[in-house]
Amino acid sequence: MDRLRIAIIGQGRSGRDIHGAYLHTDEAKKLFEVAAIVDEIEERRERARKEWPGIPVFSSYQALLDRKDQIDLVVNSTYSYQHAAITIDLLRHGFHVLTEKPACRNVKEFDEMVSEAEKAERFLGIFQQSRYAPYYRQVKKVLQSGVLGRIIDVDIRFNSFARRWDWQTLLSFNGGSLRNTGPHPLDQALDILDAPDQMPQIFCRMDRVNTFGDAEDYVKLILTMPDKPLIDLTISCCDAYPVYTYKIHGSNGGLKGTMSHIDWKYFDPQSAPVQSLRRGAICEPDGTPAYCHEKLEWIEDSWDGDGNGAFDAAVQTYYEQMWRQIKEGVPMEVTLPQVRQQVAVYEEAHRQNQDRLTPLA
Repeated sequence: MDRLRIAIIGQGRSGRDIHGAYLHTDEAKKLFEVAAIVDEIEERRERARKEWPGIPVFSSYQALLDRKDQIDLVVNSTYSYQHAAITIDLLRHGFHVLTEKPACRNVKEFDEMVSEAEKAERFLGIFQQSRYAPYYRQVKKVLQSGVLGRIIDVDIRFNSFARRWDWQTLLSFNGGSLRNTGPHPLDQALDILDAPDQMPQIFCRMDRVNTFGDAEDYVKLILTMPDKPLIDLTISCCDAYPVYTYKIHGSNGGLKGTMSHIDWKYFDPQSAPVQSLRRGAICEPDGTPAYCHEKLEWIEDSWDGDGNGAFDAAVQTYYEQMWRQIKEGVPMEVTLPQVRQQVAVYEEAHRQNQDRLTPLA
């Protein structure tokens, strides 16, 4: 198998614990080999030398620029505010690039990244691996089956109760819950809307609750489009009772579920009792007042998955699709226009809340 040679920039929770963890697996080694590691922190470089024996380790990504003959693809797991500039530099030097989420700060930066990738004829990917999470694949499978009828409302909750004080709580680092946690559920929500060339109508309310930084840790995001379901997305760090990841309303039934268990039920309209509008009073057979009631035959189903392993499976699927696009020209499911739409939503959501989020001095 023709393997891709990979350099990883960053040995933090993403570069090491997600990308590095996958690339250590036997499955990954069939398609990829790690050719270099970069981190600006000496302790992390020392750890990387032990975890990747024999692999060159550098303190700056610029050390990769003259190693084009040894590296095919660079994973950009730097600080969020650095994603665009470093990605553009790597593309200009002829590397394929996989950039972590969020892709960049705004649509202008995103368009510059895409333009550089097109000019260099290089692959540019944004690591939206949650599109391939098993629980979301099951949600999409139910939706595409049509059994729930016309979808009216998709309610998504990515909630917890947490206090944070790291760099991802800072606006200057392109942090905050919408750009940190949000790329997972927002990518799924926009995929359900399935109109990447249009901008949805947006209402967004942000707040700072338990964070020690200046970025939001509560987000209520409403997305609407003509002839599409309403998307109600909440990302909260002040929910002591998080319950469902998904709850969906349809004309023939509904779905509720988490990353490890999903239930859905629906009725068959062809088998339902025949009803018609009555403008007059409705009564029981004995003449007493009645409320509309009927017996629907519900069909119920469920799905169980490994909630703890949901993201591991998603990472593997993303990487395998990325290999196929670079090596065989097979397009990935996650497209750049879809990610651009997501970046545009971030930008508009923050514009609506600029008076509520005052940067730290």
